[in-house]
Amino acid sequence: VQLQASGGGLVQPGGSLRLSCAASGFTLDYYAIGWFRQAPGKEREGVACISRSDGSTAYTSSVRGRFTISRNNAKNAVYLQMNSLKPEDTAVYYCAIYSVIGLCELDDNEYEYWGQGTQVTVSS
Repeated sequence: VQLQASGGGLVQPGGSLRLSCAASGFTLDYYAIGWFRQAPGKEREGVACISRSDGSTAYTSSVRGRFTISRNNAKNAVYLQMNSLKPEDTAVYYCAIYSVIGLCELDDNEYEYWGQGTQVTVSS
């Protein structure tokens, strides 16, 4: 089981980035998928998740309306489109999965497998 996150980088405030998380060795169809982030000196925070069954999504309040999580089961990948980025979005972003039939949650204790992080820096 391997998750590979990519797409991070340096962007100016107000800019956009699209993170990708590719899975290998298994299919994402059977998992809920979440994006988390951790800024220096802060605890890891759930950003967004997408459910396995009907594609329902959940977002932390600070990114709602700016970030969009989506999945492409045919490509075995999940994405996080981040718009209107702010300096406070600066963090290492991680994708993670867990097996649940119902709605996903942003509780990192639920997640079983994690990818390596990708750095997002929002700065002028």
